[in-house]
Amino acid sequence: MNDFPSTKLDRGKIFAKTGFQVGKNYASHYLKSLVNKNGSKSDLHKKTAEDMLSQFTKLRGTALKIAQTFSIDNGFLPDEFSEVMTKAQYSVPPINKALVRSIIKRELGGYPEMIYKSFEADAIAAASIGQVHKAVLKSGETVAVKIQYPGVRDTISSDLAIARTIFRQIVSDASQMDIYIEEIRNTLLKETDYIEEGKSIDRFHERFTSGNIITPKWIPDYSTERVLTMTFIEGVHMHEFLKQEPTKEQRDHFGQLLWDFFHNQVKTRGEVHADTHPGNFLFTPDSKLGVIDFGCVKQFPDDFFMDYLRLLPTHLQRDEDAIKALYMRLEVLVGDPQTDEKEKLFYDFCKNYGFTFAMPYAADTFDFGDTEYKELIRDYTKNAPLSNEPRGNKHFIYTTRVHLGLYHFLMKLRAEVSTAEARQVVEQLLSD
Repeated sequence: MNDFPSTKLDRGKIFAKTGFQVGKNYASHYLKSLVNKNGSKSDLHKKTAEDMLSQFTKLRGTALKIAQTFSIDNGFLPDEFSEVMTKAQYSVPPINKALVRSIIKRELGGYPEMIYKSFEADAIAAASIGQVHKAVLKSGETVAVKIQYPGVRDTISSDLAIARTIFRQIVSDASQMDIYIEEIRNTLLKETDYIEEGKSIDRFHERFTSGNIITPKWIPDYSTERVLTMTFIEGVHMHEFLKQEPTKEQRDHFGQLLWDFFHNQVKTRGEVHADTHPGNFLFTPDSKLGVIDFGCVKQFPDDFFMDYLRLLPTHLQRDEDAIKALYMRLEVLVGDPQTDEKEKLFYDFCKNYGFTFAMPYAADTFDFGDTEYKELIRDYTKNAPLSNEPRGNKHFIYTTRVHLGLYHFLMKLRAEVSTAEARQVVEQLLSD
């Protein structure tokens, strides 16, 4: 697949096919369930997710970004969806080389051979919104050039409108899903402006490029809203790193860097890199952590952010009154669990899941390689009593993406990390 379907008509046809297949899958399952009362939905969810991913990969852009958003076990969709959608982090076909040349000509005023000393025609990475090429400037500096797929920004609203109709067949509360999708839309509009991303690169470079964290530098003279040039960072992604059969010491080292990077952002209460998936991080030859994509950067409202942090010590202390108050403020509960049986069921689940999620902060170290903990997290997500009824403040989309994404990253690394300083950071922020 080399072409990018950029017109509303072409994309609408693919979305229509996807929606038809989703409806067909669930209708067929219902018919079979009338005959076989013991039929499981697991295979159904997996097949539906695979059908959606197949079509979303063709669409790239907004559709594939949605797939990546739901690649993390966040409880918004059945567990099988996250397992399938994880493929969206790596399995994206690049656009054809002639189209790449025409985009650079339009955006930078000349073909690659005129602009750069050298330019690799084959993309080194392809994602939802754009793909990356390695190049060398005429000054001799090696750079990464990110090229946005044509028409991506123009397709955001129409793609999400169609995607909304598809997800309504999967979730039981479409109104709450609408709020989440609108939040995704606003974030994507910002994410498709590469000038804004360049400014974010500069801010994070100033904050974090020291010690064991390395970020690229933005090169404005070779950048536009649709082409982004930045310095090149040498390294491998996690799946390549794990293929090298690293030692426990190496896995723990990079796990600690990931953990510390996240909590340093918490400590400064500034912008947060809100896209914690393996494609956005590199493990460098000199054992540093490279952070390479700053399209999705979030500044959370202070009241939400502090309440989110309060969830950690409050669950560890098992303070039920405080937990209920937090859940109400964060829109996790919509009624009183003391008088509403459905809310009590959901409250009891969230309370125990919250304790499980806070466990890494209970001691000075935590082993994310513990298979029992991994299964515990997975089982809670899979067995949510309202798994198809989205709950919670809209900002949970990205705090979950960051925080739970971090946990999944560390579990895949099987890393043991020191957590004492992070706990102190949280405690200090809440005591100020």
